Amino acid sequence: MSRETVELEKGDAQVVEGEFINIKNSSVRTVEGGHVEMQRVCSMTVDGENIDVNQGAACVVKAEALNMKKSISLVAVAENASLNSSCSLVTIADGIDEVSKSNVGVMVANNITSENTSALIVVANNVEGHVTTLFDWKSALAFGAAIGGVFGLVKLLSKK
Repeated sequence: MSRETVELEKGDAQVVEGEFINIKNSSVRTVEGGHVEMQRVCSMTVDGENIDVNQGAACVVKAEALNMKKSISLVAVAENASLNSSCSLVTIADGIDEVSKSNVGVMVANNITSENTSALIVVANNVEGHVTTLFDWKSALAFGAAIGGVFGLVKLLSKK
């Protein structure tokens, strides 16, 4: 892999690729690289080995190591993730090292270390710290059964 360094500040780009990427105050459609640092950046997809996002927004983020601070993502997939004062609709990781003062829709991980975090659904083997969830596994199962029963009843009655 080349040691190419790419820097972008106050600009717009379709695709940014490189080994070391530093983007500030910009809008980018796709970012692909080894070490990616983004500050106040809006992007559709970000793919890299090491990704640091500070006050940014991204639709899909895929990384080996992800660090989000005061940022928003729709879907974040990582080996190890850290979210500080961030919001993510879906976060899937092998280990979530730290989730602090964040809001997550669905959080799936083997191990989660959390502090003052809210989540809709949490699926994890081990959770350390304080996570406020709307559904635990029992209530999620009951909710799913109730919704399935209602849809089944509507479908049955609509045939007559």
